[in-house]
Parts: sequence; C-alpha cells; structure tokens
Amino acid sequence: MKKILSLAFCCCITASTFSQQQSISIIPEPVQMSQKNGRFQLPKNINISSSGNKEVQFAAIQLQKKISTSTGYSVKLSANAASANIQLVLNTNANNTLGKEGYQLSVTPKNIIIKANEPAGLFYGVQTLLQLLPKEIVSKQLVKNIAWSVPCIEITDYPRFGWRGIMLDVSRHFFTKDEVKNFIDEMAAYKLNLFHWHLVDDEGWRVEIKSLPKLTSVGAWNAKRVGHFGDFTPIGADEPRNYGGFYTQEDIKEVVAYAAARFVNVLPEIDIPGHSLAAVASYPELSCTPGAENYKVRSGEEIMDWSGPHFVALIDNTLCPANEKVYPFLDKVFTEIAQLFPFEYIHVGGDECAKNFWEKSDAVKALMQKEGLTTMDQVQGYFENRVEKIVNSKGKKMMGWDEILEGGVSPTAAIMSWRGTKGGVEASNKGHEVVMSPTTFVYLDYMQSDAIMEPKVYASLRVNKTYSYEPVSEGINEKLVKGVQGNLWTEQVYNYRQVQYMTWPRSFAVSEIAWSPAAKKNWKSFSGKIEDHFKRFDVAEIKYAPSMYDADFMVKKNDKGELVVSLATEIEGLDIYYSFDNSYPDHFYPKYTAPLTVPVDASMLRVITYRGKQPVGRMNNMPVEELKKRVLKK
Repeated sequence: MKKILSLAFCCCITASTFSQQQSISIIPEPVQMSQKNGRFQLPKNINISSSGNKEVQFAAIQLQKKISTSTGYSVKLSANAASANIQLVLNTNANNTLGKEGYQLSVTPKNIIIKANEPAGLFYGVQTLLQLLPKEIVSKQLVKNIAWSVPCIEITDYPRFGWRGIMLDVSRHFFTKDEVKNFIDEMAAYKLNLFHWHLVDDEGWRVEIKSLPKLTSVGAWNAKRVGHFGDFTPIGADEPRNYGGFYTQEDIKEVVAYAAARFVNVLPEIDIPGHSLAAVASYPELSCTPGAENYKVRSGEEIMDWSGPHFVALIDNTLCPANEKVYPFLDKVFTEIAQLFPFEYIHVGGDECAKNFWEKSDAVKALMQKEGLTTMDQVQGYFENRVEKIVNSKGKKMMGWDEILEGGVSPTAAIMSWRGTKGGVEASNKGHEVVMSPTTFVYLDYMQSDAIMEPKVYASLRVNKTYSYEPVSEGINEKLVKGVQGNLWTEQVYNYRQVQYMTWPRSFAVSEIAWSPAAKKNWKSFSGKIEDHFKRFDVAEIKYAPSMYDADFMVKKNDKGELVVSLATEIEGLDIYYSFDNSYPDHFYPKYTAPLTVPVDASMLRVITYRGKQPVGRMNNMPVEELKKRVLKK
C-alpha cells in the first residue's frame, strides 16, 4: 500500500512539473507560435553546430556558456550539423519574411534548429530558446535536480520596428564600464537593440575628449548628494568635488564592441546647447554670461525655476550660440565622438534650453540682427543648423529631442519625440525620421507605484500604462517612425541595483511594444509573463520592481465631508487586505470589497495584496494626512 501511495505521489509530482514546464512565457511575444506535443530533453552531451561566421559563433558560444554553467552538461561547438542536437543555420536563400533580425525556431523531440537570414536573427532565436528552457538556465552556477527540456514548438518571429531602444543617463550619476555592459546584456536578452548613452549634462561630462582635457579633469566631478529630488543640501565652498568619473576612449571602444557582439547599436548623446553646465564649468569662455568662470559642475543644486509657464535658468547652463568659440569646440568634440561610435547617428540633445540669459546678451542681440532672427527659438534653430553641419561633416546624421523643431532644422535631422506624441507627429509630417519616446508612457525614471512607495519624482508610470502605448499615433507618417525607446534619467538613481529596479519590468513592455505585432497585445497574458520572468530574474539575481502588485489609491470626499478611499490592483486575481488601527494587515484582516470611509481618528491606512493565502505585494503605508492633501489638490 505504501509503495502504491508513493508511486501515486511521484506521478502527481511528475505531472505537476510537466504542467509547469509546458507554460510558455516569451517576451517579447513572437509573431507566430505553434506548440506541438512532446519535448526535447537536453542530453548530457550536447553538440551545437554553427557556421564559421564570427557573429554566429558568438551566439553559439553564449548558448554554450549558459547551458554548461547551469546544467553542468558537456556542451561542444561543431561545424557538423548532422551530429548536432542544436543547429544554428544561416539561410543560403533569404527568407524575405524574416528580414535582417527575424528567425525561425523549430523544436522537435530529436533536435532544435534555429534559422535566420543574418547573424542577428540567430542571436534573437537563441534568446527565445533560453526563455523556453527552465528558469534556472540563467543561473550563474550549477543547478541540480532540474528537468532540462524544451517544449516542442514552431516559431516564426521578426521585429515590428528596427529601433528598440533604452536610454541610460550616466551624467546625473556615473555607472562603471562593467555596469554599462551588464545593462547591455540585460536589454539584449529581450531583443532591445539600441543603447542610448546620455553622456553629458549639467552634473557631469563622462566621455574623454583628448583635445579638451578639462572636460573630464573638471567636468566629470561634483560633490556627492543623495537627497530627495529637487531638495539637496547646498555645497560648501571648500567641499571636495571627487564624486563622478568618466569613460576613457579605450573604455568607450570596449563597450561599443561589447554591444556590437550582441547586435546592439550605441547612440552617444552630447546634450547641447542647454544642459551644458559641466562643459561651461570646464571652459567658461564658451558662455556669453559674465561670471561663468565661477560656475561649478552641478551637484543637485536648483539651477532652474520650473514654476512658471516658461521655465527660466537661475544660472546660465548653455553654450552661447553667438560665441564663435563654441563651434570649433564642438568640432573637436564631434570629431572624437564620431571616431569612437560607428553608429550612423549622434544625438545632440536640444531639450529644455532656457533662453533668459540669451535675451540679456548683447552678443545674442547682435547675432539676431545680423542673421535676421526675431525669436529665441530661431536663435536655437541657428545653433542647431550649425551643429548639424558639423555632425554631417564627420559622416554622421544628427538626432535631437523634439524642441529642435521649434527653431527650424533641416529634414535630414531625426527627431526623438519626448513631450508626448505631438512632436513625433509634427516631425514626421515635415519629413523627419522619428523615434517615439513620450514621457507619459516610456519614461523609466517615473515612479512605478504610489509616491509613498517610491523615490519621489514628478510623476508616476505604471507598467500597464507603458504596455498600453501605441507608437503609431493618429496622424503620424508611419513610414518615418523608426521605433520606440524608453528613457532612464538618474536624478534619483544612485547605484546599479536601482538602475535595474527602475528598468524592469517596464522595459519588458518597451520590448514587446517595439518587437511584437500590435494585434497580439494582451495585458492579462503579458502580466502573467512578467510574473514568470520575475522568477527568472530571481535566479539571475537581477533586481526588479514588484510595484505591479501594489494597490492604487484613489481618494475623494463624500457629501458628509468624510474621506473615502477606493483601492484597485494593476493585475487581476489579487485580494487587498487593510487596516486603520496602526497594525499590519494579513489575509485574516478585512478584505477590500468596496470604497472605504476613513475613521475620524485614523492616522494610517495600511494595505497589502495577496494571491490566495500568499502575500505578493509590499506593505503600503498610506498616511491619512497624505490622503487629505490629495483631496485638496483636486
């Protein structure tokens, strides 16, 4: 009897394990996918075949390392496809459906075959294969007692957009060369192929320019501050400025080559004419404003007044468009940048350029009279057109934020639309190529949950809203939409673990928006896939935000003047438990079923989410005083 029960128990375990393994969670969602019966069991001796192409060999080597590290199996590379368990095959006759980045993946009980027209497609096919394997495949060490198998499946897949980007701001806070490499690895695993490197801003100049050494000896360093957004302790006159860093030109070359092996292009950004305090602090002669020689690299101090309808600079953080010393300076910068970065575009910023100091400048007034300029936007347009000629002279194309449209730029300049979608629509209808990157959907520095749970910045952005984004906006010229990009500014991001936290899971959504067909969007399915990939990240020890499990708070006053709080969850199937009595709720506490009236003497509303009997969300501590403030703001 005991043997029968034991056998039945084992059967149940095996069936349960098999059922769990049958679950398929691929991000981004493939174009076509058909699951078949059966599985491919990884043998303990695995042979991966690939062509002699160096780029194909890299994908094979990556797969070899992943499998051998986590399984402990023997994994060899071979040119002999006939004896291989896993085959990476470049098509001799191109499959027009796949394009340059598409692939076909076939898994049968006998073998795994990935086919593509180009090495990039094989690389992306490998990323999909890794997601079909058990989550432990991403472990950095041997994992025992895992059923190493892959479900039988047929996949045909290719991207919707060629530009699938993520921007990392390394000026506000410096991240090391190895951390940047990790960032590239993590994005490439989800078929993101454009790394936008924001190298220059008021807080630091991060790229070595050999002909202008002060940019890094002075411009790369400030005083460390870890205060709240927009509220930093003033810098002492004698306080050392030893916080920061920069990338040598050898560092840059190494990162660019590292990215290229993973089919990631690197877009450098030199943000001008605004956001240039680090440059002006290094070379004050680039300004037209008296006293610039006393400027320091920003350490978080307030240098802008954002309160009015038109923001104004408190100190002049711009390169002066009327200063002829600026243009030879930029020629030197872009000469060296162009030599370091093989990508066809250089991003020149152009955003948030305060012009109040220009308005007072005699040199700018003289320029306006000479060139027949009547507005400050036209002054910036004059600057941008001169900059584009410099960039073009280096064999590169210019890209800028959507503000550069306001002063008029040539149709050859590409536009990154960040202030909503309007700029992208306008730019495309004027003949500019555009990358859609609106704050309201893809700004990764925004809070991911309620402000009580996150480092505070100026807005919130839940992952479901990011996922809802459609880059082909109404009225846009679709043919000129190059793709979509998420942006991570780092004012409140002080270390690489927080970079990961802010990037994921919202970059899962960016990946699927940029790669997958719009018709295949399904939030319920996608949120389930996110949860599966959280488990993978746990194994890989990659940090992520669990904010999608947090409750949403909505507050109003009823006719009696009482506070009434409504709660909601971002994903389905969660229960919310709460308390007003200063204790910490669990699933034995009252469950939220209808809007809550706040007791007159309550000081704290605590909320936690559960799935069944398991807590999945964080304990949310909402002060009643905060609820009152939110009612007053309405």
